[in-house]
Amino acid sequence: MSTSQGEGSAAAVAATTADQHDVSSIHSNGSHLSTPSNIKGSSEDYDNFDNENKEGGENDAPQPVEMPKKSGGAYVGVSLLCAMIAFGGYVFGWDTGTISGFVAQTDFLRRFGSYNHNTGKYYLSNARMGLVVAIFNIGCAIGGLTLGRLGDMYGRKIGLMAVTLVYVIGILIQICSFNKWYQYFIGRIISGLGVGGISVLSPMMIGETAPKHLRGTLVACYQLMITLGIFLGYCTNFGTKNYSNEVQWRVPLGLSFAWALFMVGGMTFVPESSRYLCEKDKVEQARHSIATVNKLSIDDPSVQAELDIIMAGVEAERLAGSATIGELFSTKTKVFQRLIMGIMLQSLQQLTGDNYFFYYGTVVFSSVGLPDTFETAIVIGIVNFFSTFVGIWVVGQFGRRTCLLWGAATMTACMVVFASVGVTRLYPHGKSQPSSKGAGNCMIVFTCFYLFCFATTWAPLAYVVISESYPLRVKSKCMALATAANWIWGFLISFFTPFITSAIGFCYGYVFMGCLVFMFFYVFFFVPETKGLSLEEVNDMWLEGVLPWKSASWVPASKRGADYDADALQHDEKKGLKRFF
Repeated sequence: MSTSQGEGSAAAVAATTADQHDVSSIHSNGSHLSTPSNIKGSSEDYDNFDNENKEGGENDAPQPVEMPKKSGGAYVGVSLLCAMIAFGGYVFGWDTGTISGFVAQTDFLRRFGSYNHNTGKYYLSNARMGLVVAIFNIGCAIGGLTLGRLGDMYGRKIGLMAVTLVYVIGILIQICSFNKWYQYFIGRIISGLGVGGISVLSPMMIGETAPKHLRGTLVACYQLMITLGIFLGYCTNFGTKNYSNEVQWRVPLGLSFAWALFMVGGMTFVPESSRYLCEKDKVEQARHSIATVNKLSIDDPSVQAELDIIMAGVEAERLAGSATIGELFSTKTKVFQRLIMGIMLQSLQQLTGDNYFFYYGTVVFSSVGLPDTFETAIVIGIVNFFSTFVGIWVVGQFGRRTCLLWGAATMTACMVVFASVGVTRLYPHGKSQPSSKGAGNCMIVFTCFYLFCFATTWAPLAYVVISESYPLRVKSKCMALATAANWIWGFLISFFTPFITSAIGFCYGYVFMGCLVFMFFYVFFFVPETKGLSLEEVNDMWLEGVLPWKSASWVPASKRGADYDADALQHDEKKGLKRFF
């Protein structure tokens, strides 16, 4: 936004009178704002109005009406709704889990690979394997940047259903491929377009729908669904590996139709995002959506208060005009800083090295001498899936920033051991001789440790942070760019991994280790804590210029006491690494 004060003031906490239909003011940072429907005038008038009121005492503002917190059982309904939205992650996970097995299936190799006359076996060249596996990520990047806009045009709900149908078209092309690898290749691009749109709209809709104290946990369900899809994809590959015909890979692809249709059907029961409805002036529908999500009567004062908060933010954004591409580069409103943070987090999530194991798990573990790599893949899937349950609890308990820091540190330790054992102990008598069973088992154990650390921290949190960091007016654009960075790095890693591992083997792990070390320092200096804050409060914190390593102490304006020192959170006398202590 071009008007930072107006945006910060309008996005804050609302106060209502006894008659919820007669809301007279909205209080933010000690200022007040007329009822959203009556806001008029230029953004300059709005800024002046806000500044005048900031001069008044903060303690004069009435306490805001907030959504009442209920027992856990009261949120079962909204949790199920968000789980249905998050099911888009399952679609992505299913593809990741199944393609890792396809590239090792005999019928798939016979149809789409080349024949080696020396060995008498079919194989996929490094280039063809990289393209078949990785081109999906390019489709996802394009889909996120283009199809993600359907959420702004037709609503988050309709947008999600539409991109799921695009995914179905891609699956249909793949399943109809007989012996032309480029037909399968085209199908993966198109299905990637659909999953790219899903990856933007699912976390966005959950972030806009979930109650603020459950938002991190429910957005993390998107990652849980990804891990469930990966795990069941591995299981399906294991179940079909003993067939010698197209059942090996066409059955898992065919099941993709069932998952897509299930999601489209389930989305019919999900209410539209209240923030989107407010943006389109469908206020009564937004009121009904808020009441449904929070399990309250539509006449409840807290429903009206929440509606006023959202409408105030929408009206403030309208004062500055429609969002433009140039606004993404605005440093005054901190949108550019947030965009860079989102792109970095999504890129670094890929550079943890997780897809090195997920996409090529069967290939990696065949190199450590395991007789049945499909069984090992299932073990990895189980660890990844059940660790994500821990991750959902961790996100809600310890916050975003702390978990990202601990995740980077622990994954670094695991990757050092994995790579070092692979380089120095796996082949004690040379690569032409059998591998060491003890070293191989050690590598598998630390792979599981690594996946536990990843699944409990960086896997869900990269999506949680970007889903709650951007103002509504630029949210879809920023999230699309951030997730596109994730997909592009996913493509680069997936495509070049066969070439890199052929050249340097398990030294590849040291590359990821270096990235993990960088991640720790990046999070410390650039990623603020947003646990327990509403989307509007997150925006206020960014606009105040709070230092990330002090952000855990930030308090919304409506809740500050007389001794609160906002300036102390914006400056730090300590220099360099001393800030760690």
